[in-house]
Amino acid sequence: MPPHCDSLDGPVVTAARHALEAGDVDLVLPFVPEDGEQEVRSVFGHVLAVRALGEAAREVADQLFFETVVRVHRAGEGAPYTGLKPAGLDVGPVIPLAERAITTGSPAAVADYLTGVLRDQLEHRLDEVNTLARTKDQSLAHARSWVEAMLGFEVYSHHLLNAINAPAHRADGAHSH
Repeated sequence: MPPHCDSLDGPVVTAARHALEAGDVDLVLPFVPEDGEQEVRSVFGHVLAVRALGEAAREVADQLFFETVVRVHRAGEGAPYTGLKPAGLDVGPVIPLAERAITTGSPAAVADYLTGVLRDQLEHRLDEVNTLARTKDQSLAHARSWVEAMLGFEVYSHHLLNAINAPAHRADGAHSH
């Protein structure tokens, strides 16, 4: 998953914040796997009690809850938990487009952007193959450079297809459902 799920302004912490504000753990449970639900429920109960003790206690309790939910979420993805990231990190151009697509119901902006990037990469890589093809008969070193670029282009294309057809979200490649 992009560096979005473990940031303070990402969807997981946003859901955790809403759960705390509403006093309803169910608002964050869709972001954690079933086998992590009990831990999140337990921490939520403790955090609600501690939040009532004052502003400083509330901040520490909220931080603990955010860390717990993100850690359990990441474990459900098969990914390591490396701590909460600050809000406002650059998540690249695709995440905002994907978020907008979810809001609008149209994938057009994401598809247009990714199609452009894909076309540019394929053209660049194939140009390299074609350039090296013109000199591949000059020496064994030239031939090897061409073979590396040619096979690289084929493998790159294969990996792209696998990525396009991969199940969504889990870092370990397993289905998240």
